[in-house]
Amino acid sequence: MKLQPDRADSSLNIITAHTARGIAVNAVVHASSLLVPWRGPVQAWSCQAVADLTVEDFARAAELAPEVVLLGTGSRLQFARPQLLQPLMARRIGVETMDTAAACRTYNILAGEGRSVVALLMLSPLSATTE
Repeated sequence: MKLQPDRADSSLNIITAHTARGIAVNAVVHASSLLVPWRGPVQAWSCQAVADLTVEDFARAAELAPEVVLLGTGSRLQFARPQLLQPLMARRIGVETMDTAAACRTYNILAGEGRSVVALLMLSPLSATTE
């Protein structure tokens, strides 16, 4: 799916496409899971499945001090174990879980509204079945 947001603020990271082969941020295609902050460098993320999630994954996102973290879990919605979310809860950072395509769309809406948002996006073998 190609995403075409308005670019009023060129310092924002915007997800410009999501396919089974990768996620494009600011038109740069990444072929692995990603941590996408609203501003700053996009970071590779080694997590490919919900079962691989660790407290450190959420602590890494919490360090960026967003208002909300979006967890994209591949082609289908799966929830992280609640105890893994402790770094976010301790800092009163919201978290929403959805499939990766929905997380990409939601991220763009929130970033476009000027919200501080971080997306943890899994590009797993499960997501290779959909585009």
